[in-house]
Amino acid sequence: MVLAPMAGGIGTPALAAAVSEAGGLGSLGAAYLTSGQITEAVADLRARTARPFAVNLFAPGHPAPPTPAQVGAAAAELAPFCAALGLTPPTLPARAAEDFAGQFAAVLEARPAVFSFAFGRLDAGQLAALRARGILSLGTATGLDEARQLARDGVDAVVVQGGAAGGHRGGWEDAGDELAGTLDLTRRAAAALDVPVIAAGGLMIHADIQAALDAGASLAQCGTAFLRADEAGTSAPYRAALAAGMAPTGLTRSFSGRPARGLVNALSAAVRAPLPYPYQNALTRELRAAGARAGEAGVLSLWAGEGYRLGREGTAADLLDHLWPT
Repeated sequence: MVLAPMAGGIGTPALAAAVSEAGGLGSLGAAYLTSGQITEAVADLRARTARPFAVNLFAPGHPAPPTPAQVGAAAAELAPFCAALGLTPPTLPARAAEDFAGQFAAVLEARPAVFSFAFGRLDAGQLAALRARGILSLGTATGLDEARQLARDGVDAVVVQGGAAGGHRGGWEDAGDELAGTLDLTRRAAAALDVPVIAAGGLMIHADIQAALDAGASLAQCGTAFLRADEAGTSAPYRAALAAGMAPTGLTRSFSGRPARGLVNALSAAVRAPLPYPYQNALTRELRAAGARAGEAGVLSLWAGEGYRLGREGTAADLLDHLWPT
């Protein structure tokens, strides 16, 4: 069992440590943290557990900055939501995303047992630096072609993300994102690759996990199943929306500029011209923070997989025990 990395405050050091302490592999989603914050978060995590854990980042590679006209159009779509919360229309900050080189250096210095990444590939030098420090590498793929590329690169294992998964699609080639069923993708990847496969996407109960292992996965990765864990940083309106179970899930680029699965809400339904990642993510950041403070779920990125209604409340250890009963 692997805790899926959940960036943006949901995947706290407390949650990662609790999963590791209970016998799984906890993951710290560090993509939005500065290098200094990564160092602090890892220290916090290590103070809570001596067991192995993973740190996750988004691989480097961003598109060219958007034009002023594109920014204006995207900001205009967000303006009514900002006004409702007493905010001025959003503007892009000087830095849209954290510096990957600095983040990666902090990970190397911290030496977690595992480093996982999404949205792309690492170069040979980066993979060699991980190996030199005894850090295992896990790359994320949403299709078989991406999985093969990662295996050829020399990662230690590949996370294959089925279409039912919540949160961001972890691949990098839109055409290569098959939105395949998790079990189907797991079977094909396990047969094609010479490295271990970790199945992710829609694994909410013990039977789901057993089916993924039977399909050839070496491990199962779960994120949505832990959104309502006591140790998770999931906000109160987010938790309430999950517990209500009323909204369907859908793929949207409205919040970050990359396709991600979450509960359909007012903002995801209204945005039609999002900027590419990371610019849309930066443009919506203040709005999302204000929405969380105000308890307004309609402007939050409510990432969740298709099976979110099967989620439960409780400690991470209790949830892990439910997923994999002893």
